[in-house]
Amino acid sequence: MHYSLREVFAPKLFTTFRKYSRAQFGQDALAGIIVGIVAIPLAIAFGISSGVGPTEGLITAIIAGLIISMFGGSKVQIGGPTGAFIVIIYGIIQQYGLTGLMIATIMAGILLILMGLAHLGSVIKFVPYPVIVGFTAGIAVTIFSTQMNDFFGLGLSNVPANFVDKWVYYFHHFQVHWWAFAVGMFSLAICIVMPKLTKRIPGSLAAIVFATFGVWLLKEYAPESWGIASLQTISDLYQLPHGIPAPHLPSLELAEGESFFTLVQKLFPSAFTIAMLGAIESLLSAMVADGVIGDKHNSNTELIAQGIANVVVPFFGGIPATGAIARTMTNINNGGRTPVAGIIHAVVLLLVLLFLGQLVGMIPMACLAAVLIMVSYSMSGWKTIYGLIKHPNRDLYVLLITFFLTVIFDLTVAIEVGILLALVLFLMRTSEQTQIRTLHNEIDPNEDTDIQLNLEHLTIPQGVEVYEIDGPYFFGIANRFDDIMTHVSGEKYPIRIIRMRKVPFVDSTAMHNLGMLIQRSHNEGITIILSGVKTHVLHQLQTGGIEQLMNPDNICPNIHVALHRAEHLLAEQGKTTK
Repeated sequence: MHYSLREVFAPKLFTTFRKYSRAQFGQDALAGIIVGIVAIPLAIAFGISSGVGPTEGLITAIIAGLIISMFGGSKVQIGGPTGAFIVIIYGIIQQYGLTGLMIATIMAGILLILMGLAHLGSVIKFVPYPVIVGFTAGIAVTIFSTQMNDFFGLGLSNVPANFVDKWVYYFHHFQVHWWAFAVGMFSLAICIVMPKLTKRIPGSLAAIVFATFGVWLLKEYAPESWGIASLQTISDLYQLPHGIPAPHLPSLELAEGESFFTLVQKLFPSAFTIAMLGAIESLLSAMVADGVIGDKHNSNTELIAQGIANVVVPFFGGIPATGAIARTMTNINNGGRTPVAGIIHAVVLLLVLLFLGQLVGMIPMACLAAVLIMVSYSMSGWKTIYGLIKHPNRDLYVLLITFFLTVIFDLTVAIEVGILLALVLFLMRTSEQTQIRTLHNEIDPNEDTDIQLNLEHLTIPQGVEVYEIDGPYFFGIANRFDDIMTHVSGEKYPIRIIRMRKVPFVDSTAMHNLGMLIQRSHNEGITIILSGVKTHVLHQLQTGGIEQLMNPDNICPNIHVALHRAEHLLAEQGKTTK
């Protein structure tokens, strides 16, 4: 199928302006301001938890948010850093440093662009929901575990990235800073209670405002003996600039004997994980948004926009970005209906970075930890998991495998195995839909024929066996059918009819096995007749050389012709019909 560039890359922003109005701008402006305010604590928290800093989180939200809104395939998608990337970013930094993260993010961006250009946007939607829930829940548990250091004020450095090692390290150095713990609990309580009081003010924003103001008061007026001064804030650990840094190239400090190409090879699995995470999360967010606003996003355009954002952002020190479901829904719920809202959200974040850096620096680390604990809770999908546990099935086991791989090993392994599980699930379910039947005596043409004729039951002549393949004929079914035909017990029928009227397609394995079956049957003195082969399937068989292995007269348009052909062959062989 041929696609034009306009079909692959058609940003919603450009089509939006055709019917844009002043009233819509007012709604978009309000939604953009609100979602920008909501994004402030999340961008800062994701940046810090990823192992970079608050500036990098804000810069990512600004630049990626702007690019995704300008070039994306969804009207309401809000892009930026998300919790899903925390685990993979932290692991890359520990192993390869900031330069490795920059290269991996650019590679992921290029992969996303290529995926969009290759029209893979719709394909990614077919990743099974249990796989997505499994590694999302695993990410949630991992994010939760990374917040214990700041939530309890442990003050630990060089915390291991591995989940098990991290908790062992916590238990060996567990010494609570009670002020940090109090601030964390206070912030967590606000995050939990605020949504019950009002939907207009996000709990994370309220928690940061109240906790920051309370800590400032205590640091200003509480006695030194209270020990509040030792409570860590963002400015104690990070220095916030007053603007967006100038773009820069990565400074490559390669290990002895290591080339740039070798480093790229090592980083490719991580880049692939970032690309797949970004693709899945952004397209899921866009699909959810479509259901709410009654629109249809362009998945390939969305992937290309995500790719451009991830190629550009690293040059400014940013981290991987994707579409964020929570911020996108906040945008929709506050009236945002065009990409203009996303652009305004990026402008709001830029103003915060330019003029409110000092206030941002006063936010307590324990408060950010509480915000991320709530994020991990929201990501956990515990209701879905609980529902599957009550009714155990194959989906539950797939979910649990993906979950434990994410937690115990890492997200790269989980993504790779998750995709493999998705493929296996698809093949298993497709195989289950394909039935292979054996008919010996008669066929009811009124219920079971390739042409609609009101005839009496069709009698299968003695010495003829009819096999029917009902469904796709690909490698899984081909091997099963081959086993049935090879190990058939009882009398050896001199003629076998294979009905293929319900076969929508065949693959190379099926054609190979069918060719081997025809040759083996010929050696055994058995004639194979094909019945009801669809035109496009017949063309595949001709292209694959199957027609050359058998008499063309033995490829029949329907079962009636096939049975008459069988009778004719039996007569030639001196057999009598039943």
